[in-house]
Amino acid sequence: MKILAFEREVAGAPAGAFASHSRAEAERVWELHQAGVVRELYFRDDRDEAVLVLECGGIDEARAALASLPLVRAGLIDFELVPLRAYPGFARLFTPAAEAGTGPVRPGD
Repeated sequence: MKILAFEREVAGAPAGAFASHSRAEAERVWELHQAGVVRELYFRDDRDEAVLVLECGGIDEARAALASLPLVRAGLIDFELVPLRAYPGFARLFTPAAEAGTGPVRPGD
């Protein structure tokens, strides 16, 4: 299952506390990447927060993987997790026109 993970800084986290964990954080993310858990890793362009694409068996597995990050263990960051599913709408392209309908496409269709 693909899961988006949006980093968020924990309220009250002291700004100076992040630097002492930065190398260990990078090492752990690298390990998760090599294990196939972290598939993609980005920083948002509008703020200094990470966005990860994870491949896990489910939300609990994703939470466990992220809990192993030094910044999470130190209580400095947390993640909002969003489970994803494949877009099913392309099936309409292969349905006969009489069955496909002509109404508007709604989210989730």
